Amino acid sequence: MPIFLFFSAFVVLFFYGVLLYNGLVRLKHQVTRSWANIDVLLKQRHDEIPKLVDVCRHYAQFEQDTLSRTMETRAALSEAARGSNVGRIGELEGQLRGLIGQIFAVAEAYPELKADSQFSHLAQRITALEDGIADRRELYNEAVNNNNVRLEQFPDVLLARLFGFRNARPLRFSEAEKHDVDVNALFKR
Repeated sequence: MPIFLFFSAFVVLFFYGVLLYNGLVRLKHQVTRSWANIDVLLKQRHDEIPKLVDVCRHYAQFEQDTLSRTMETRAALSEAARGSNVGRIGELEGQLRGLIGQIFAVAEAYPELKADSQFSHLAQRITALEDGIADRRELYNEAVNNNNVRLEQFPDVLLARLFGFRNARPLRFSEAEKHDVDVNALFKR
């Protein structure tokens, strides 16, 4: 009888461990899938930015500094994405969002540009992608939080350490880039 109880306890513990392990794997893949959803939208938006810059460059007096910084930030973002550096991506995305906001704000001074159908279409497309990124970022950060909490809870922490599960990093934009663009400052140049 004691051998049967020992064997039964071992089987129950084994299956409990399997359930915990599978739950950790599911959360890890949920984080990966959530990031992939953001990555798709980021790539789509990054493909639209050169088009927007090209349209703006046709207007000779349009602020070239903002356009150059936009393209430089886009290039740095591509490099950060290749390295899967979520912290750097968040920082650069915040900068890029601010620069795109500056482009749209400065465009207010150019009635011909605002009336340009290609500019209008790109502005709408980029704005829609921004909204999608914000929604997906929320889902990604929720998946990261769920993953990280489970990795710190007992008894999951034992399996997580044993099998090398790691905390994921949330995607955060810098505080300075979350604020609205100061349109008045843009027109005082």
